[in-house]
Amino acid sequence: MTNRHGALVTRARPGDAGETATQADAPAPGVVHIIDDDQAIRRSLTMLAEAAGHAVRSHADAESFLRRFDPDAAGCVVTDVRMPGLGGLELLKRLGDIAPELPVVVITGHGDVPMAVTALKAGAADFIEKPFDSDAFLRAVREALRRRAVAGEGRRLLAALRTRRALLTDRERAVMDLVAEGSSNAETAARLEISIRTVENHRAKVMEKMEARTLSDLVRMALRLSMAG
Repeated sequence: MTNRHGALVTRARPGDAGETATQADAPAPGVVHIIDDDQAIRRSLTMLAEAAGHAVRSHADAESFLRRFDPDAAGCVVTDVRMPGLGGLELLKRLGDIAPELPVVVITGHGDVPMAVTALKAGAADFIEKPFDSDAFLRAVREALRRRAVAGEGRRLLAALRTRRALLTDRERAVMDLVAEGSSNAETAARLEISIRTVENHRAKVMEKMEARTLSDLVRMALRLSMAG
């Protein structure tokens, strides 16, 4: 089925190649937000995504989506680039400010390479060029949800590391920072003006509180915390 925008939309049926590939892996968690002013394409994409096992919410315009949007919720956005009112690129920029980890898939016109490049530079996870089929749409959605899930897991891990670091004493934090810099026990002892035995005791406490199984685990944790600020 082709809508007035020229987008080719087909519904996946059980037994179709695209449907089989989709069901091979369980869908990543999260809501797929479909934003398009064309009612027919909204319905078609909603049916496709739901048939593949995704939770879906459709929106007739970007403004109504923003009013209902929860920046902390898992999911992704699929939006047409050209819509009345707030267009896809402007929506992309706004989401970059309020939900930078949210993947956005932009639907562009056939051959509109400059628009696609602009969208990618603005932070779009992917773009789909019209006319597109069900497989292209579902692949883009699966990848966007996977990226969101990975980002969410990273955010949870960072929060856990910060909670563990808060349990450290000032001296234990200093020891962890020096270990992350590659300082030996002797070098750490000299810089902190304490004995090597005391450094070893502090490091053992740091390993325990940070739940680090190995020294390399502790170094990676310290580096992640340092980069996150």
